[in-house]
Amino acid sequence: MRAVWLLCLAGAALGADSPSLFYSKSFPASKPAYVEIKLTKAGAVEYREAPDEDSPIQFRLKDSESEEIFSLVDKAGSLKRPLEAPTKVAFMGMKTFRYENGTEKNEVKFNYTQDTSAQALADWFERIAETAQRRIDLERVIKYDKLGVVDSLLQLQIAMDRKRLLAADQFLPLLDRVVNNESYMHTARARASEVAGLIRGVKQ
Repeated sequence: MRAVWLLCLAGAALGADSPSLFYSKSFPASKPAYVEIKLTKAGAVEYREAPDEDSPIQFRLKDSESEEIFSLVDKAGSLKRPLEAPTKVAFMGMKTFRYENGTEKNEVKFNYTQDTSAQALADWFERIAETAQRRIDLERVIKYDKLGVVDSLLQLQIAMDRKRLLAADQFLPLLDRVVNNESYMHTARARASEVAGLIRGVKQ
């Protein structure tokens, strides 16, 4: 029993020391005005639209996606160097990256950067945010606005077509709920079935 307890402690310690990334963007003129994302090396995502939000959207990236993101951190010098470009540009939201790996903690803030690795890293987090926002919207219309389901599904399909959707299988339970519920319009059920088929086709 003591051996099992020690193994559990070791596993917890390993998880605590594993690399993780924090990203936030504060942009009062946009909607949402604030987002923050926490990502572990294992691919676990937490998305919030307020720092004190206690029920974040959660999903998991593919191992290959997580590995690519963390490789960009390495290329960006583990976020130890300034990223703000010297060029004056319009305000596009204050971004924060924080990298933690055991006792190592590095944080950098910027409005605009010309560092290509940091640009690619920011785009990954924008895709994560877009994915979470599409899920929030679909959950909302399914529950409160049945007439809005068709448009929400259209936006979801557009995100898929533009390669902006991650962990698409998380949408399948929501899509299947629409498909199997005759209280939704036929158009909504047909589009939900089409999008679900596309997602399942990608997974095969």
